[in-house]
Amino acid sequence: MDLFILPLASSLGVHIACLEANVAFTLHRVDRKTKLLEDGRDYRSLAPQGQVPAIRLPDGTILTETGAVLQYVADLAPATRLAPRWGTPERYRLIEWLDFVGTELHKKHLFMVFSAKTPEAVKSYAASTASPTLAYVARHLDDAERFPFLLGKDFTVADAYLFWALLIAPYGGISVDEHPSLVEYVSRIRERSSVKRALGTELPLYVSAMGAIPSQPSRTRAPSAAT
Repeated sequence: MDLFILPLASSLGVHIACLEANVAFTLHRVDRKTKLLEDGRDYRSLAPQGQVPAIRLPDGTILTETGAVLQYVADLAPATRLAPRWGTPERYRLIEWLDFVGTELHKKHLFMVFSAKTPEAVKSYAASTASPTLAYVARHLDDAERFPFLLGKDFTVADAYLFWALLIAPYGGISVDEHPSLVEYVSRIRERSSVKRALGTELPLYVSAMGAIPSQPSRTRAPSAAT
């Protein structure tokens, strides 16, 4: 399977999911500015919007949009319990959380603070209004015994997506420090083998593309969440 990524963008969640599912995949890095692949092809010839993540399906077509791609990967390995079975109430809870992370956190806040096209006033507004969204997630995870992960005892693709969002949020001026359950959640998930492997691959790719990675959260030098 071909997986198209921007290092440390939202495609990190799919990278983690592929490792969790133990599916064979080949990473293809998209250049952040030119949208070219490493072989010189224009990524937009495959995914016209130029956004990641994307995967190539067995029939040769391209599947995009984080929620769809994550569920596809999860369904390749049902025994891993990365997604509940279709038709169960739990599956719709998974979709609920994927949609929440995608719309209420990623696009409403992270996209705005990281996009180079966003005016500074909008960046500030997006960062300053993220607290209620984070508080909502924190309340859900406060009962760590019941909810070590979003759906309960099992790590799912929704956790892969949320982990990415919370990991990069501080670099856009969105602190999670006032929510201990979120800090603990990120710290715990970061210890998973799949996460260590994905970050071990993507951090050098990010440094190669951007020249450096910030040692402290900084809006101007942070991993991009714009796609």
